[in-house]
Amino acid sequence: MRRDVAHVFFRTRLVMAMLLCGLPAFLWAQETVIKGKVTDANSGDPIPFANLIFPGTSTGATTDFDGNYEIRTTHPGDTLVVSYIGYLSRRKAVVKGKTQTIHFQIREDAQNLQEVVVLSGENPAFAIMRNVVKNKSRNDKRRLVAYEYDTYTKVEIDVDNLTDKFRKRKVVQKITQVLDSIERIAGEDGKPILPILITESVSKVYYRDKPTLRYEHILNSKVNGLGVEDGSTITQLVGSSFQEYNFYQNWVNIVTKDFVSPLADGWRLYYDFDLVDSLYVDGQFCYRLDFTPRSPQDLAFTGSIWITKEGYALKQIDAAVGKQANLNFVEKIKIQQELEPAEDGAWLPVKNRVLIDVGEMTSNSAGMLAKFYTSNKNFVINKPHDVSFYQLPITMAEDVRMHEAEVFWDSIRHEPLSATEKNVYKMIDTLQAIPVVRTYTDLIKIFINGYYKVGKVDIGPYISIFSYNNIEGVRLQPGFRTNIAFSDKWVFGAQLGYGFGDQRVKYTVSAQNIMSRRRWTTLTLSARSDLGRVGIDAEAAADNYLLLASQRFGYFRRGYYTNEVRADFKRELFKGFTQRMAFRYFTFEPTYDFAYYDQPDDIATSTVSQDFQSAEVTVETRYARDEMFLQSDNDRISLGTTRWPIITLRYTRGFKGLANSDFDYDKLRLSLFKRIRFGPLGEAFVDVMGEYIFTPLPYPLLGLHLGNQTPLYSAITYNLMNYGEFISDRYVTLRYRHYFEGFLLNRVPLLRKLKWRLLGTANVIYGGLSEANRALLAPNTPTGEPTLPVGYFGNEPYVELGYGVENIFRFLRIDFVHRVTYLDRPDVHNFGVLFSFQFQL
Repeated sequence: MRRDVAHVFFRTRLVMAMLLCGLPAFLWAQETVIKGKVTDANSGDPIPFANLIFPGTSTGATTDFDGNYEIRTTHPGDTLVVSYIGYLSRRKAVVKGKTQTIHFQIREDAQNLQEVVVLSGENPAFAIMRNVVKNKSRNDKRRLVAYEYDTYTKVEIDVDNLTDKFRKRKVVQKITQVLDSIERIAGEDGKPILPILITESVSKVYYRDKPTLRYEHILNSKVNGLGVEDGSTITQLVGSSFQEYNFYQNWVNIVTKDFVSPLADGWRLYYDFDLVDSLYVDGQFCYRLDFTPRSPQDLAFTGSIWITKEGYALKQIDAAVGKQANLNFVEKIKIQQELEPAEDGAWLPVKNRVLIDVGEMTSNSAGMLAKFYTSNKNFVINKPHDVSFYQLPITMAEDVRMHEAEVFWDSIRHEPLSATEKNVYKMIDTLQAIPVVRTYTDLIKIFINGYYKVGKVDIGPYISIFSYNNIEGVRLQPGFRTNIAFSDKWVFGAQLGYGFGDQRVKYTVSAQNIMSRRRWTTLTLSARSDLGRVGIDAEAAADNYLLLASQRFGYFRRGYYTNEVRADFKRELFKGFTQRMAFRYFTFEPTYDFAYYDQPDDIATSTVSQDFQSAEVTVETRYARDEMFLQSDNDRISLGTTRWPIITLRYTRGFKGLANSDFDYDKLRLSLFKRIRFGPLGEAFVDVMGEYIFTPLPYPLLGLHLGNQTPLYSAITYNLMNYGEFISDRYVTLRYRHYFEGFLLNRVPLLRKLKWRLLGTANVIYGGLSEANRALLAPNTPTGEPTLPVGYFGNEPYVELGYGVENIFRFLRIDFVHRVTYLDRPDVHNFGVLFSFQFQL
């Protein structure tokens, strides 16, 4: 009996042991594993920080910066829900006990209006925000002495909003094969987009403080896009230098506009905040705060920030600007950023994603998406290089485009390409092979660049090929210039024109040697024979083909023929400091009644002359401390300055007798140009210039202030001044333009939907004309005809003040200008309404 009891007891223990040993395997077999990615249905971009949860449980996950998630649980529901602020929630079925992949494509909520709840006591988000501002100086990366890092940048530009009407256009129908491909790539819930450009680059970025300098060296670049050949300009534009956004600054500059940061010192003036959650993010306990602009039309963001409890640093941000903002053509701007602490406590961005959605300009056109992604790693902190190391803001390795094999890029990318991005490369290759696409991309390049590329030569500029005026009649002028395919050291150009009215040949020839690209150094030789206008500075407008072409139309007032020879040497001695020396010889043969006395001291015996010739040498110093440049083939393009003014000092000496020159003279000119940001009051541009001419000269060699007697507003003229009304040999000018953006009008209920913007202008000249120069003016020409009248200033300045509204129908600008002084002169107007057209965001 005891033996049976013992046997049963043994078997029971054995069964229990077997059950206990098998229980973990049983439980493991019942675990549900779900992996996937959450993306925007419109753009295809990942959505970081989205929440996924089984309804009725606390089981879920949050997507990482690349939109990926993973959930492992033994207690799943049968439905998984994804949600995120500003998006419609989505549900999908789950198979319990299985490993499965579930991707979500979610759409924006068109009725995204956040409820405002007013509670008694202080909003708990306010205390957090006060601590954020208090700790900005400690957490901002700008506090570091220096830092450097490796960065990977990826840019994709796509055509979106492919409506049925757009697809039915004949040109679009010829790319049916590609359109079928993008339908498949978009996925079941995605919105099809047509890729036209994708680029990748790997760079090394360096920053130092005191002085504030930044340098990016682009090591490798891969560019694939419609109409892209050399790709050097795009390589620089898509580098990380143009994809950096620091929300610790009060203002964040995007697409040339300043947006107020949610972390700005004056955050309460612009934003409402709400504390919605607290959670761990990468081991950091964070507060999640949602924010919305107090005025939807302001240039401000909507989104979420994650603030660390320890140190109140920005850990993550998801910020968007919607179509309510006072912007043209832009439907949405979205910036997502993830930051990590450096060794000494400052926080550095490790990943950035930016999306700019450009809307359709017409009902028959499509929109455009620009998507930017950067990844930063291998940070080195507080080890600055010498100042000379940062001489150029952007450089490219000599072999930057030499390695485009996929195997090579797989080894240097920070993250692999997705399957969709790999297909983008294939689709662009397919598009480039379609003849009609090549034709249209060539036409677009001609419109933008003004030239048509034919091998090693560019034909153009097309805008100056045809003109018509009262002196030349119909004028035809073809031209060309060599491009970088011909040489990266030499640029040759020529234009040949003929006027059928005056039956005279005009020409321009030039040769430029690029002696150094690191310290930009050029030597340019040119000669021309042409028709000009007194008061139009052909040198200052040399790169403004539109201005030079437009001044060849219509009625020529004070026109003259000239033969000119120039030699121009320019070198950047150090960052921002450029020295220039130039020689110029030119003749003046007027087409109007002009005369001056050769001997003004003895008018009785003096002869009256019309023509003259002059030879002069110019020495110029220009300083623009933080000016940014791009090197585009054989050109260098200025992107302007950020904080500092552009100061230019010029001295010109004329030599009598040199090449039969008629005059000795000295001129000294100083100018200053500055952009000033006024925060909520918009921005202003200030241009101040003064010149003193020490020697009596015929008035075409003096300062002829350019008037405007047309109904079109011009920023380079005095809009209520008559032609030739004022001439000076000493003067100071001030031009002030203030753009208020949406200030005031954004707060007027009936006007804010129109997105009109106020502006203000002021033009002031204070100058004079010496008695010696007045005595040079002969009242009659050698033929006895009276000369055109010449005016000069009295004891008060010329002043015109204006105000206006821009962005009317997105293109029209109306200026109301008041002339304040010299109102007693004949044929002047003290008030004018002028129009202009402009294209801006």
